[in-house]
Amino acid sequence: MQVKVEVYIPKDYVTGLANDLNSHDYLQEGYYDYAFSTTLVKGHWRPLEGAQPYEGEVGLVTEADEIKMEFVVQRENLEDVLHIIRRIHPYESPAVNCIALLDPDLD
Repeated sequence: MQVKVEVYIPKDYVTGLANDLNSHDYLQEGYYDYAFSTTLVKGHWRPLEGAQPYEGEVGLVTEADEIKMEFVVQRENLEDVLHIIRRIHPYESPAVNCIALLDPDLD
């Protein structure tokens, strides 16, 4: 089964994440590697008491440009992919969506 991964990340971290994922062949699609898409998005959050925010201040709503990075991985690699994302991502609680994809060969 394939899983689409969407991760919202500061622009300065996209290349590092892509390089690390690609070094493990997680961005490979057929005869291509570095296969991923990016979209500029606007993130919103308010750090609560006890947070150590990468950006913003505790108690104040923050709005910032982020990149939504999207790619497809095999289900059996998802745990390792999430570990890589959490290791590289600067946020305490990265926003990551994992979406199971239907098999296109199903009738």
